[in-house]
Amino acid sequence: MSSLISRHHPLASSAEQLRIINQPGGHQRPFEEALEASGLHPLQATHIEFFQINVGKLCNQTCRHCHVDAGPDRTEVMTRATAELCMEKLAATDIPTVDITGGAPELNPNFRYLVTESKRLGRHVMDRCNLTILTVSSQENLADFLAGHQVEIVASLPYFTAEQTDAQRGEKVFEKSIRAIEMLNRLGYGRPDTGLVLDLVYNPVGAFLPPEQHAIEADFRRELKNRWGVVFNNLYTITNMPISRFLEFLIQSGNYDRYMNKLIGAYNPQAAAGVMCRSLLSIGWDGSLYDCDFNQMIGLTVNHGAPTHIRDFDYAALKQRRIVTGQHCFGCTAGAGSSCGGATA
Repeated sequence: MSSLISRHHPLASSAEQLRIINQPGGHQRPFEEALEASGLHPLQATHIEFFQINVGKLCNQTCRHCHVDAGPDRTEVMTRATAELCMEKLAATDIPTVDITGGAPELNPNFRYLVTESKRLGRHVMDRCNLTILTVSSQENLADFLAGHQVEIVASLPYFTAEQTDAQRGEKVFEKSIRAIEMLNRLGYGRPDTGLVLDLVYNPVGAFLPPEQHAIEADFRRELKNRWGVVFNNLYTITNMPISRFLEFLIQSGNYDRYMNKLIGAYNPQAAAGVMCRSLLSIGWDGSLYDCDFNQMIGLTVNHGAPTHIRDFDYAALKQRRIVTGQHCFGCTAGAGSSCGGATA
């Protein structure tokens, strides 16, 4: 297979990605210029609703679009000491939601500690799940654990057919994903009045923007129910960001300039006003602080005087910090917008 699923592809370096993203070219209307025209520069955080913890890059899958460059051979994993520090700092705030992501976050040995401790602190917990992890033999009681702690599951599913899903995520991934959803449905996930929320996430397979969120959600709901008898609560659309493996795909396929021009041409001030970084703080596997998971993957820590590591956590400063932006931010502000919770406009 191509180097798209190789751990050691040529764009693994954060510095190299930033050089390519910010190089001069026909697509380079500066993102800051777009913000200025929208009356949003400098972009500021408004509050922190989501305490997002990325526990590392270890994953049981190696997806073609993965902005984390995750896979089975990755060794970046959050330690217990860092996990405990995250919970210590969280306890001193009123941040309502803990959003745990990876990699496959469930593979981190501290995943269940983070869930149980967050729930003990009275916080809502979200698990960014790839679904297939629920079918791995070492995780046979994972679904019961998630249901028992009323964890909201936000699960990636590129499409409602095997061909398109497997093309993006690997052979037999769709079959395993449907089996996982069936398992979750039996526990009450995706069903009304159970309190067990199952959300799906749609990423386009190619170099184009996602369709209108409500329309594709209706298609997913109908087709998954009719073909497989499975249900879910909400579907979120997320634009593929021009970083990591997807950046490499764009360059190798000759689509990079076209895709960047598409994102820039579709810039939406309303989407920019609602970007997730204004209400989210992202914590890396080593405790470094970022404005979002995308900035984390290209090494852009918080800046402009805000603390850059969880050990120096300053709630007052972080919830009104200036956001670090760049050309990749056009990905979150194109069309209806894109965030961890789907469209923003």
